[in-house]
Amino acid sequence: MTALIVAIVFLAAFQQSLSGFGFALVAMPILVQLVGIQVAAPLVAVLALTLNIINSIRWRREMDFSEIKRLGVWMALGAPVGIWGAFALNETLVKAGLGVLLAAYALFALFKPDKLPTISRRWAYPAGFLAGMLGGAYNTSGPPLILYGSLRNWPHKRFRAVLQSLFGFAASIVVAGHIIAGHYTQPVVTWYLLTLPGLLPAALLGSLLDRHINQKLLAKWITIATLVLGVSLLMP
Repeated sequence: MTALIVAIVFLAAFQQSLSGFGFALVAMPILVQLVGIQVAAPLVAVLALTLNIINSIRWRREMDFSEIKRLGVWMALGAPVGIWGAFALNETLVKAGLGVLLAAYALFALFKPDKLPTISRRWAYPAGFLAGMLGGAYNTSGPPLILYGSLRNWPHKRFRAVLQSLFGFAASIVVAGHIIAGHYTQPVVTWYLLTLPGLLPAALLGSLLDRHINQKLLAKWITIATLVLGVSLLMP
């Protein structure tokens, strides 16, 4: 099972290093099935934090700090709620919630119109809170942030850079919450050390191949995979 988990982390990190999102969308639902929510949640959080720090350094010139600040404050408020829910609620219920979230996001991403209306910056407040809550529970803060960025019509490079910084911010809050709650047990730390050699080469390879990949096609395949993974979590 170790080789399988390392491979999953490698693939998830590789595709996020290409597209700017999707590490937790790919890794979290599979790891939940393999090691359970109580190991997967803190493990994916600290792996995501490591990867997002690397990618934020890569794309630092495209940052939009006004959007990052606006969303980040509300993400910080939502994260503790999500962390509490993931460990206080029944694991089957938590997995089903993750499955519904992933499937709903994937369906939206696949069938959304080419041109979306532009929304006000005020929508950053509910989007940030929901992203923080989902990040705390499932390490999947991406869907609300991706939806908000799409409806704000961010340019592609800014979109990717802002997402990385926000994912890193969310992951740091979630990791801190797991540390305070005592969730970094020996199995979690062991899995982190075992999977780190898969994450780092994936980040490097993604940065080297970034310019040679069709980003729209890659995003479509990631979305289809997310839909399949979401549906799988709803099955007995």
